[in-house]
Amino acid sequence: MMIKGLFRFFGRLFRYVWSWLDALRRTLVNLVFLLAIGVVAALIWRPAPDLPDGSVLVLRPAGALVEQTRIEDPFSLLRGGNGPVAQTALRDLLEAIDGARGDERIQALILDTDGLGSAGLSKLSELRAAIERFRESGKPVLARGDRFTQAQYYLASAADEIYLSPDGFVLLRGLARYVTYFGNALENLGVKVHVFRVGEYKSFSEPFTRADMSDEDRANSRDLLNALWGVLRDGVVVGRDLSDDTFERYVMDFGGVLAEHGGDGARAALEFGLVDHLVTRDEWRAMLRARFGREVETDDDEGIDAVGLSRYLAHLRAAPEPSARVAVLVAQGSIMDGQGTPGSIGGDSLAQLIREVREDDSIQAVVLRIDSPGGSAWASELIRRELELTRKAGKPVIASMSSTAASGGYWIAAGADEIWAHPATLTGSIGIFAMFPEIAGPLDRIGVSVDGVATGPLAGAFDPRRPLEPRAAEAMQIGIEHGYRRFIQTVADARDLRPAEVEMVARGQVWTGEAASKLGLVDALGGLDDAVAAAARRAGLEEYAVVWPEGRLTPRELLLRQLSEFVSGAPADSRAARAVDSPLGGMLGGLVREAEALLQWNDPLHLYTHCLCESP
Repeated sequence: MMIKGLFRFFGRLFRYVWSWLDALRRTLVNLVFLLAIGVVAALIWRPAPDLPDGSVLVLRPAGALVEQTRIEDPFSLLRGGNGPVAQTALRDLLEAIDGARGDERIQALILDTDGLGSAGLSKLSELRAAIERFRESGKPVLARGDRFTQAQYYLASAADEIYLSPDGFVLLRGLARYVTYFGNALENLGVKVHVFRVGEYKSFSEPFTRADMSDEDRANSRDLLNALWGVLRDGVVVGRDLSDDTFERYVMDFGGVLAEHGGDGARAALEFGLVDHLVTRDEWRAMLRARFGREVETDDDEGIDAVGLSRYLAHLRAAPEPSARVAVLVAQGSIMDGQGTPGSIGGDSLAQLIREVREDDSIQAVVLRIDSPGGSAWASELIRRELELTRKAGKPVIASMSSTAASGGYWIAAGADEIWAHPATLTGSIGIFAMFPEIAGPLDRIGVSVDGVATGPLAGAFDPRRPLEPRAAEAMQIGIEHGYRRFIQTVADARDLRPAEVEMVARGQVWTGEAASKLGLVDALGGLDDAVAAAARRAGLEEYAVVWPEGRLTPRELLLRQLSEFVSGAPADSRAARAVDSPLGGMLGGLVREAEALLQWNDPLHLYTHCLCESP
């Protein structure tokens, strides 16, 4: 009896302790949940801060300059990852600069470019145009960097004054396009890559079949780089009031220029007129205090009053908006079938978003902002058709091309009433292809054989373990040629051209936006603001708000978006941008991106309209 009583006592004690621990667990979970809700509420519904007179707007773009930031998990840091990749949305910078232009409380604009990473030339050009509009108001624009990469300096060259660290430099390297070719390696391994394409300039598959650049790709690439370099060169020469000879000497004989100045890159940049002053960080802060009567934020000081991007946007967006709205939908990344993945365009998801906007009576016009080299032909047509239906429903549709809108990116643009491109946009690449790898050779070499039966000639024909059936290859090429004719006809109908006229500028050729406008592939040259204004004109709107629908975000995605923006909104560590700009980092990063893109391709017919092009 004593033993039973002892067991009963310990049983009751265990149940009591367990109940207490369970109640504590539930309490802690509820507290964490409430805390998370509080954090989200604080991040989303924060009131617009006061904006004192004499404020200075400080813009410090961090990481890649993109059309739309991706939703990434900020908690990856806790799992040993690198955390969210820094990104800055172009639209946020444009909105802030244009808003500050007429804001009497803003007396100057400061650019800190040290954190800026990769950025398409057209995006930088749009930013420079906004800065030039700001300067027209009579307010000064100052830029400073510890050092300037080519992209950073192109942006900074729009400022009234440029300041550089005494230990810094301005590196203007020119533009280049070098491709890694795997043709010999795959041949040595016994791997065959069957390519089906139409258009001798459609070069996407060449890295897998060749050991060098084709004559067509070389000629097209040279023309593109020369045109884009002209845009960059003219912007710097005009912005800095340089002679062409001075600029060319600095770029073409940088080693000689350094030698003349004892290896002092900062002094060389000053003497050549690329910068106005050499100042240390503390001298920079002292100059700003003396000039503008207040401290301005820097990377290494805390508690200094400033008007940064997030704070100023919160102020701008707190104002009441007109009831009429123009929706800007972003198509950024490779085009994929289905819902897509972060950083890509899902054919189904974007088509659904277009339908939702079409059925929203509060939206009077649509702008599709495209920054894509293409991808799935099936998904591209799905998106184009939804744009066409939106036009038929009475809502104007304008396509606005960002840095790249080529191949499938151009296909979806064909669904718009008007196509706007920046002069430095890469577009065209009207062509189609398919690739099929065959690894029968390597398997045979190690003694692995494949055998079996099939009920038809195409059953198992695309098994990479077996040699490709000739009848399957013939069928694939026929399908490719049909897809190409469909692409040509789609463009001809959209541009009011004859198919033969489209064929002359197609065959996979890539054009700059300026060249495309002369060829009839785009309607007008201009940036995002111009495209939005065009959409408003077609809709008969004088006062309107611009909205950026993104589809339905889950509570988890909304939380991650806010936390990611909160984390990335902190002072940027420019080392990340510099790592990407390093030769090794750029090479490895490019290979990883290409491999990830190939693994995600999922067109149901394996037909792709993709361009091996990327704006510098």
